[in-house]
Amino acid sequence: MTKRFPVGRHRTAMGLLWLLLVVLGAPVQAAERPVLLVMGDSLSAAYGIERQAGWVQLLAARLEGEARVVNASISGETTRGGATRLPALLRQHAPEIVLLELGGNDGLRGLPPAQMRANLAAMIEASRAAGAEVLLLGIDIPPNYGPAYREAFTGVYRGLADRYGVPLVPFLLQGVALEQELMQADGIHPTAEAQPVMLDNVWPALAPLLRQRGIELAARQD
Repeated sequence: MTKRFPVGRHRTAMGLLWLLLVVLGAPVQAAERPVLLVMGDSLSAAYGIERQAGWVQLLAARLEGEARVVNASISGETTRGGATRLPALLRQHAPEIVLLELGGNDGLRGLPPAQMRANLAAMIEASRAAGAEVLLLGIDIPPNYGPAYREAFTGVYRGLADRYGVPLVPFLLQGVALEQELMQADGIHPTAEAQPVMLDNVWPALAPLLRQRGIELAARQD
């Protein structure tokens, strides 16, 4: 004859077993990897080259699985477009670090620097409100736009970095823009060979933010 246990006692035993499994399993559960969200334009979307060769993908490879990189960059994106898209991306991915690489298309279109400043400021504030650190990646525009506009344009990045105390990469294309062999035929977009240089421009400013998240890769280079 099968021995039956009271229902209440059975439920209590199952509850204790479940609790024991949770407690024992907690130490071995893998911690969530930090998320890096890249908000950029064609310079970060690997325009004209294989996406795997872009500097953002090279960054993901350098991190060796220690963090997850979400590349939300779109060719042709302006700061206004980025500011519109960012809130939903922050909710979806909950990033620890946001890399803002926008403004180049604002400059090429001759849009007011004040408008660009307001959009980037809104993105910095939204990222911080979501608990993320921000790294600002600056860009420059060709000299033919005139010294006054060019100075106002680049000054947006410096001013925002000072105002919000965020790290700044002054010029993402440092060591690339004036090297003909590292630029595509349009003279605007870098080649695949330029992408490691761009990553090396970003890395010194990004590494301290990674260390804050427990990722010690600052001395490692590709």
